[in-house]
Amino acid sequence: MKKFVIFTAFLLLIAGGAFLFLSGDAINALVKQQIEKVGSKVTEQSVTVAKVDMNLLHGAGTINGLVLSNPSKYSAPSVFSLNEITLDINLQSLTTDLIIIDQIVIDKPEAVVEFTENGGANIKDILDVINKNTASAASQPEQKSATGKADPIIRVNKFVLSGVALTVDLTKLGNKAHQATLADISLKNIGGQAGMPASELGAELVKQALSSIWKQAKKEQGEILKDQVEDKAKEKVKEKLGGFLDKLNS
Repeated sequence: MKKFVIFTAFLLLIAGGAFLFLSGDAINALVKQQIEKVGSKVTEQSVTVAKVDMNLLHGAGTINGLVLSNPSKYSAPSVFSLNEITLDINLQSLTTDLIIIDQIVIDKPEAVVEFTENGGANIKDILDVINKNTASAASQPEQKSATGKADPIIRVNKFVLSGVALTVDLTKLGNKAHQATLADISLKNIGGQAGMPASELGAELVKQALSSIWKQAKKEQGEILKDQVEDKAKEKVKEKLGGFLDKLNS
């Protein structure tokens, strides 16, 4: 029984570390509900999930159709959406004080980064909100589960964003929207060697994912704008050269 209770707590790590013993459709519904509730609270944007399917006996689970909505001042309906998250749990760790997730894979997510005239962006706004809310949460007393016990401690050995379909929208900078598929983003040792409370890990994973995408988006933006400047410079050279040749031929 203890092993199953700990395992269920782990499955709810992204949902705030709830420590409940449920099975079947009940736990799937609870995980879905809590991801939406805690995700919306941390990001201050709507978070929705289409489906959750947890296989307690095999230490695995999938979360489908997660969508993080865009702040209202931006154009796209969402900042981040995905088809599937898969979880691979180290079963041997479930009876220890440190629960280990061997791997979390987010497969082919879609991200839209909209840049503003002043250098801001939608994803940056959300990251600022997450940092604010996680900092305030860290100052609160130790989080406890539904049973009154301290949250289980979790470590993620590997966190993979596979094949991110990135849209870099530069229309407010006088450009256009550009598409790119990013190389896999692989992060290791989330939570450190000692791990971190389950109630904090979900927010940390969101922050790590969005931070990695934001870094890539800024790189894409720099390269696009650099090419734009070079193209304009070439056009000016061509215009001047064309005018010079016209004078020679006149």
